[in-house]
Amino acid sequence: MDTGQAEAVRAGTDAGVIVVIEDDADIADLVALSLRREGFRVLQASDAVTGLGLIDRERPRLAIVDIGLPGPRDGLDVCRDLQAHGAVPVVLLTARDDEIDRVLGLELGADDYVTKPFSPRELVARVKVILRRSERPRLVAALHRLGRLTVDEGRRDATVDGTPVPLTTREFDLLAYLAHNRGLALSRRQILDGAWEPGWFGDERTVDVHVRQLRRKLGDALELQTVWGVGYRLA
Repeated sequence: MDTGQAEAVRAGTDAGVIVVIEDDADIADLVALSLRREGFRVLQASDAVTGLGLIDRERPRLAIVDIGLPGPRDGLDVCRDLQAHGAVPVVLLTARDDEIDRVLGLELGADDYVTKPFSPRELVARVKVILRRSERPRLVAALHRLGRLTVDEGRRDATVDGTPVPLTTREFDLLAYLAHNRGLALSRRQILDGAWEPGWFGDERTVDVHVRQLRRKLGDALELQTVWGVGYRLA
């Protein structure tokens, strides 16, 4: 039993595995400690290759990845690999001021990002939100048929002409929310409160990044209109 398992047992719960890929030992240990207090078993790596190996072997519920990892592969490379091979939600950690890195991370499939320095409580809260939304009960889920596009909330998948289209957790939640409210003009704030979580804190431009990704992946099967000065409407 590793340290994370032992702390989870003492806490009386096992919330599952989270992989933390961070080369700053102090930050990695702080993040791990905060998550273990919530019952998670945490595995740590200090570089992309080792971290991807852990993810492939352990199949965690979520990965927390620093963008600025040492070596030939960084956190954005981790996002690319995970996007290509399956649905492991990703939260990016970044100390960089330039928003290009954060936007690129979202476009590569990350579900959220936290800028250093950050509050461990904020990070844990964001992790819990992502896990709740990615593992919501399926019994009352809806099936939306939108022309060539079908959105199945029970199976959490989207198909175009019957062909599955891989979406990240955030992308699917956004698509499902738009489908529930098709025909309505929705502001970015409404979308964040509905597709993310009520009172979600963060940049409203996050919505634009995920909309761009949905349009790229679903093509003209997604009849999503930009409502200037407001937000978006699914026709």
